[in-house]
Amino acid sequence: MVFSSLEFIYLFLPPVLLVFIILRHLNWEKGIIWWLIIASLGFYAWWSLMHLILLMTSVAVNYGLHRQILRSGSKTVLAFGISANLATLAYFKYTDFLIGNFNAVTGSEVPMANIVLPLAISFFTFQQISFLYDTYVGKIAECDFAKYCLFVVFFPQLIAGPIVLQKHTIPQFILPVFRQRLFVNLSVGSTLFLIGLFKKIVLADGMAPISNTVFALAETGQAVPMEAAWLGTMAYTFQIYFDFSGYCDMALGLARMFGIRLPINFNSPYKAKNIADFWRRWHITLSSFLRNFLYIPLGGNRRGPVRRYINLGVTMLLGGLWHGASWNFVFWGLLHGLYLSINNICSTFVFDDSKNRIIPPILSRVLAQALTLFSIMVAWVFFRAETFPGAWNVLQGLFGLTEYYNQKLWSQLLNDSNLYWAQAIALTLFVVWLPNSIEIVKNYNPVIGINKIIHKAYGISAYCRNVVIWRPTPSWSFAMFAVGLVGLVQLYRLDVLTEFIYFNF
Repeated sequence: MVFSSLEFIYLFLPPVLLVFIILRHLNWEKGIIWWLIIASLGFYAWWSLMHLILLMTSVAVNYGLHRQILRSGSKTVLAFGISANLATLAYFKYTDFLIGNFNAVTGSEVPMANIVLPLAISFFTFQQISFLYDTYVGKIAECDFAKYCLFVVFFPQLIAGPIVLQKHTIPQFILPVFRQRLFVNLSVGSTLFLIGLFKKIVLADGMAPISNTVFALAETGQAVPMEAAWLGTMAYTFQIYFDFSGYCDMALGLARMFGIRLPINFNSPYKAKNIADFWRRWHITLSSFLRNFLYIPLGGNRRGPVRRYINLGVTMLLGGLWHGASWNFVFWGLLHGLYLSINNICSTFVFDDSKNRIIPPILSRVLAQALTLFSIMVAWVFFRAETFPGAWNVLQGLFGLTEYYNQKLWSQLLNDSNLYWAQAIALTLFVVWLPNSIEIVKNYNPVIGINKIIHKAYGISAYCRNVVIWRPTPSWSFAMFAVGLVGLVQLYRLDVLTEFIYFNF
């Protein structure tokens, strides 16, 4: 049951909201918390009842470790808790990957364990590690089991983030927050949810057939023509953008319906002027977690430039491996580590607005954004491809190195190329110039710390941001109804409902 499914929209969400409103009217804080826990566990159990046992065992064990650290302040208990969480994650996520590589290197035939990856294990593992650490350093004085359980399993953020810290949500699990303005919360929440639904069903899933066609043929060893490589790469670039952006909007919207604000996890990353800026905008909570719990403990930038670049490489390598047990993900992470190192070395690059004295500022920004986006697209090829040969076939086409290819295989895609190019241009303008959903509802404080994340806008983007501001008015209600209707109509037309890409991580 995904957020964009008819079961969730019609069967799950309405009764959960109805009971919440009743309990809210009765001023029953504990009842609200336990109801949201029960609803969240039911949401997770829809996927796998067996893995629900794993989730609740993890919650119970980590809460026990939290209590033990509170009593003893033991660093040993903290180390055990972190190790146990990481070992559990490694067992489920990387056992078959390690066996496969062991067999490839040694020529052995160790049978695969065929372990099914529990949904959301990467996310709830990191959240609980952060909670144990915050307990050890004294950021948590006391937390009852119900609030801790809801912190971990709250369904809007359980499956694919954001990776929330205890300071983000636990202080909000109180009656005054649940009793906030119901109409405003439902209006803002439903607006974000409908925008996210449109992004996922219409835009992301609309791009999927193009990218699937190109990368599937590349995996068979087929040479990829240059135009097809560009179309496939751009299609996936927009598919993963709107898929993840849509999920983040829906998660923020669902949480807001219950009065809860989550940290922002997606902030127009294709507007980034350099790769460091990209990682301040893409999967923001994962970037923050890796920085605080890996990059800084490794030494960060405090031990000289060489060590800094090594730390960046290690951090991004593990960040890539976090996304999946595949060498393609590892290489994707290393490539971004290389990008970040080059960005740091070239900190006085001519496209930097603050130091540029040759190129006009507007042209400088455009060139910087274009170079950054192209670098990201090249990396997405390895992220999307299932194998290195498949990625290499697409890259050869992307750089015009393909000399001969089977025209019949590509004829249907290339015959419609004008339409696909028009779509790509429209979506490029959409992501570069238009305000994002957070900016549209910014007057209603949609996320935690919004004032720290709204960046300066220029030209058309600034004009649109000032004009397209959501308000609880009939005209906006009609507009959101139309957006939601388009999404639902498209949802009814789908033969197969696709999950969010980040559900696989």
